[in-house]
Amino acid sequence: MLKHNLTLIYRNFTRFKSTFLINLVGLSTGLACTLLIYLWAADEWNMDKFHNNSERLYTVMVNNPNSERIETSKSTQAILGEALLQDIPEVEKEVTTLGGNFDLTLSIDTRHIQQSGSLVGKDFFSIFSYEFLKGSPEQCLVDKKSIVLSERTAKGLFGDADAMGKTVAWSFPYGKGESTVTGVVKNVPSNSSAQFDFALPFALYIDFVGKESLHWGNFGCNTFLLLKPNTNVQAVNKKIVDFITKKSKDEKNLMTIFLTQYAHNYLYGSYQDGVESGGRIEYVRLFSLIGVFILVLACINFMNLSTAKATRRLKEVGVKKAIGAGRSTLIIQYLGESLLMTFTSMIIAVLLVDLLMPAFNVITGKEIELAPDIDLVISLITVTLVTGFLAGSYPALYLSGFSPATVLKGRLSTTGSTFEGFARKGLIVFQFAISILFIVAVWVIYKQIDFVQSVHLGYDKDNLIYIKPEGKAASNLDTYISEIKKLPGVENASSIARTIVGSRSSTVGYFNWEGKDPNAIIPFEIVNCNYDLIETLGVQMKEGRTFSREHGTDSASIVFNEAAIAVMNMKDPIGKIFNLWGKNLTIIGITKDFHFQSLHEKVKPLFFRLYPKDAEQIMVRLTAGQERETIAALGRLSKEFNPEFAFVFTFLDKDYQAQYNAEKRVSTLSKYFAGLAIVISCLGLFGLASFTAERRSKEIGIRKVMGSGEWRIIWMLSTDFAKMVMIASAIALPISYWFASRWLSGFAYRIPLSWWYFPIAGALALVIALITVGTQAVKASRLNPTQCLKEE
Repeated sequence: MLKHNLTLIYRNFTRFKSTFLINLVGLSTGLACTLLIYLWAADEWNMDKFHNNSERLYTVMVNNPNSERIETSKSTQAILGEALLQDIPEVEKEVTTLGGNFDLTLSIDTRHIQQSGSLVGKDFFSIFSYEFLKGSPEQCLVDKKSIVLSERTAKGLFGDADAMGKTVAWSFPYGKGESTVTGVVKNVPSNSSAQFDFALPFALYIDFVGKESLHWGNFGCNTFLLLKPNTNVQAVNKKIVDFITKKSKDEKNLMTIFLTQYAHNYLYGSYQDGVESGGRIEYVRLFSLIGVFILVLACINFMNLSTAKATRRLKEVGVKKAIGAGRSTLIIQYLGESLLMTFTSMIIAVLLVDLLMPAFNVITGKEIELAPDIDLVISLITVTLVTGFLAGSYPALYLSGFSPATVLKGRLSTTGSTFEGFARKGLIVFQFAISILFIVAVWVIYKQIDFVQSVHLGYDKDNLIYIKPEGKAASNLDTYISEIKKLPGVENASSIARTIVGSRSSTVGYFNWEGKDPNAIIPFEIVNCNYDLIETLGVQMKEGRTFSREHGTDSASIVFNEAAIAVMNMKDPIGKIFNLWGKNLTIIGITKDFHFQSLHEKVKPLFFRLYPKDAEQIMVRLTAGQERETIAALGRLSKEFNPEFAFVFTFLDKDYQAQYNAEKRVSTLSKYFAGLAIVISCLGLFGLASFTAERRSKEIGIRKVMGSGEWRIIWMLSTDFAKMVMIASAIALPISYWFASRWLSGFAYRIPLSWWYFPIAGALALVIALITVGTQAVKASRLNPTQCLKEE
């Protein structure tokens, strides 16, 4: 029986070649797309879960209320972790790190490499599970003179020699020194959100900034806690909610803290008014849903084409039933066809995924591998079976349900039942509704990304570069900047503490001004800078002036943006005093608001402080059209100052674009997914149009004999399909408007949703459908009527 069924399946595949190829292509591409999304979603889901203590590892989050809303961040005080360890018995260990990574140069003899890393607490490697090749997690950072290197960094410095016990010189914004290598870890895995090439003891930060800077109003660090086994996290959160207020002994400080699981924070890192509101999990859900939809579209093609060709298998069903075949036997046969088709498609899909994986990794920024692990194998088998049964269930039940007497007497309609017609049309409507949703999504995302790229930020991001000074250049920064300004093609130059793009160090307390609301909690973003920075950036002044060497008192001056003056509710601010950390600073200027963060965020209160000691990154404004020559000249100047160091620079525009990497990936993937959805839908439509034209060939022959022209025949065959696409548009466009509005709501600054986006998407889907159907309609309209009518 098995051999008999396989033979029948093979004959049916060869008999209906076009249907077989359409189903094979549709299912293969649908399964390949679903498999790619599955691998990406699994990688996202498993991020940071490789740590042995993942279930007990928590991040301290801060809710900071201000006049407009509650802001939530990981930015904590450097002294918070130690205080929690001492006062909260549920805390087993704490680790404080300097918020984010920073770049520094590691040197041995004449070899210098620039790497990215962080300052971390002594128990960092005890609570985070990074694999050690040399040294031990417990002892590697006990000494302030120690350093832990990644395998890649150790090889870059020492080659194949043993790095343990060797001395490495380093320099970074807060100072320079030498450390002994006390540990080498394997390169940080790609499924870790924290990536680093080296780790230095956090105690160095305290030495550089001074213990007087360690107070409850100074933020910029991250705090991680390892809780004791079986700890009730909700109970701990209730206990620590007002911990900062109590410790700072400032009743006006309304900041609260809470714990969130470290691995959880990667996917659920967005907050709105202090309440978790999603994060990357939104994209995981979105693309998982897209994967399901695309697979369903491919299954719909199989269902439609299988039921459409059912009339050509009526006698087979009738004869089988007449000689005793039960309905279950026929169901097994037709499900077998479906499962064999799906199994074949899955093999092709796996080959496609393996071929496309390098390009997919480039788009997603991942390092995913198609490894044959047990979870993947189980998932592939599950998807194959579910898809096979889903695609073949309706055709199997439909075909096996015919009465043998009705079939063999020829009383069964060869055009299909009314229910069959409605079901097939409904599935086509569903397919094109999904395709129209994709078209709208691609268009809206493209327009928003274009808006992000072209909107005026309040400063000129083009032709601006960062230079990280090393050696003599770093120790003689003002001289180096003066020499840079002399170069042809350099319009201006200055220095800044860090990139102007993105979140910055912030402060929320220990300041005052005339007329301040005693209950006001206002976080300020800080820009420590050198002379000429505002001019180099191209930030426009609203009133007052910038820092100038002509005024010897500018070290006691401060420049705010408009947003800061607005939240301070300060009238005529120029000349007034702002007390920062106990020091009186005179307000000398107000800049117009500019976007230093992504357009997801509203412009926040910010001030510029003249503090050259901390402004270690040089910013250079290049003359447009002379970038190549000027950069070459900068390289030569760098070689004169630092012959042992490589000249490293970064365009500011690159940092700006990096803020929208997620959106760009969504945009790129949406284009591919939309294209796939349309192709799969059109494949099914092409097959159905071909079959419809074949089934109505006698009708077409009679109409042509009676005088109908080709255009009338084309119109007749195309109208039904056009109506289905228009119904799909009517269903999809309101839904697409809701989805587009929701996605855009994540941007504080966004495009308006113009009404004409939506009818254009519907019209485009209609044109694509008509072209697809039209090819078959034109072919049918040109048939010779004698060929159509000569057979009974």
